[in-house]
Amino acid sequence: MAEDQDQSDKTEDPTQRHLDEALKHGDVVKSQEVSTWFVIGAGTLALSMFAGPSSSAITASMKGVLAKSWAIPADGSMLTRLAAQLSYEVLAALGLPFLLLFLAALAGNAIQHRLVWSTESLSPKLSKISPMAGFKRLFSAQALANFVKGLIKLGLVGTVLVLLLWPERDRLEALVSTDPAAILAVSLRLILKLLGWVVAILAVIAAADYLFQYQQWYQRQKMSLKQVKDEFKETEGDPKIKARIRQLRMSRVRKRMMAAVPGATVVITNPTHYAVALKYERGMNAPLCLAKGTDRIALKIREVASEAGVPVIENPPLARTLFATVEIDQEIPPEHYKAVAEVVGYVMRLKKAWR
Repeated sequence: MAEDQDQSDKTEDPTQRHLDEALKHGDVVKSQEVSTWFVIGAGTLALSMFAGPSSSAITASMKGVLAKSWAIPADGSMLTRLAAQLSYEVLAALGLPFLLLFLAALAGNAIQHRLVWSTESLSPKLSKISPMAGFKRLFSAQALANFVKGLIKLGLVGTVLVLLLWPERDRLEALVSTDPAAILAVSLRLILKLLGWVVAILAVIAAADYLFQYQQWYQRQKMSLKQVKDEFKETEGDPKIKARIRQLRMSRVRKRMMAAVPGATVVITNPTHYAVALKYERGMNAPLCLAKGTDRIALKIREVASEAGVPVIENPPLARTLFATVEIDQEIPPEHYKAVAEVVGYVMRLKKAWR
């Protein structure tokens, strides 16, 4: 009951990190029908391509042994060498077909998911020996799907077998009195035709089964809202802590700005919304931005500047432009040299006249 409740809480799509963790633990999409289709398809291809050459090679080897059987010594060492030679010849004849089947078995798994090496499925779990868990697996959606697949495959393959063999019934009866070599040729033709239909049928079943297995796997990977939040905290950090750190950082920046305002040469404002404090002394390449801000911070900059006797000049276009283009402790861009130079020159003349 608790497991059903937990599964019902999993309403969120899985994150990429969650899917990667599932892959590490060996929990991947796997359709046995896809692997079976690859193996049977490779077997059909191997039979059609290598049946003749392989059988000819094995027949030649056996003919040679039977033709000289009278000359083969019956001692143990000679029989061992003969068995080894025949084994090598059979393996050479069947090597390529077996290699093709092996590669097909690998491809049937590799095409479904990335290769993964995990011992998670080998670790002992109580759920594997639990009667209740076994009962649930026995009557699960997966078990029902496997049962339905078995019935469909049995019905389709049986139907194809009947449809192929029934028109050949007279010829099959005549094979009783036919030469064995001709029987092999007819049998190979019928087997290849049957396997071709089986491969076509299994292709449709494998595609449908893979979609079903993917849906089941994806539903199993879904996360609850709490899991998503916990993962976000692990990867990105607690949002509350990050917000607090951001607040502290902004507070320190504001305090440092306000401490630098009394040393400014001029504060350029857009009466109430923007304020930019600049400093310029002889020998500097360009005026330096000591502080900037909007609304309340701009008002505070004006107050500190007024208390320290720093001239406050209203120039709305220049204030907005400087606020958008220059950062704190940076020199103003060259395109604003002329406009700022006029303001700084005006301030210098005011100070000179006041003195």
